[in-house]
Amino acid sequence: MTLNIKKAGLEMVERANSSEKQVFGSFYLSRLLGLNISFKNNKCFVAFNSIPTLFNPQGTLHGGIISTLMDISMGHLFEKEQLAGTTIELKTNFLLPIRTEKIICEGSYIKKGKTISVMEAKLYRNDKKLAAYSTSTWKVFEKN
Repeated sequence: MTLNIKKAGLEMVERANSSEKQVFGSFYLSRLLGLNISFKNNKCFVAFNSIPTLFNPQGTLHGGIISTLMDISMGHLFEKEQLAGTTIELKTNFLLPIRTEKIICEGSYIKKGKTISVMEAKLYRNDKKLAAYSTSTWKVFEKN
């Protein structure tokens, strides 16, 4: 397979630049990565097609992209449930390599608190195997 990184990169940037919206579900990074974000049963699902442009030199999806997907799945659920806050800690375990395939990341709560919440995200490969697992701590902002 021949990879045209320049063409793939240009397509990503064109998609991201298609709007100036910076809102949950449609912000620059989600458009750049081509994310599909949905909610069901108190969980946030982020669907993503892994492409070689985002691979590390070993030929698998870069860990920074994986951690970003995990953070986005938890952050969108947090925003839907608790409105305003931020990640104050994120830990990701990389369990299996991810190559060119559709992946699904599922964010959920472990503990929803008034000032601090704890969340988790699971990232699955096409073969339904768990490829990465994250936990995070979130600071809940006071409502004005």
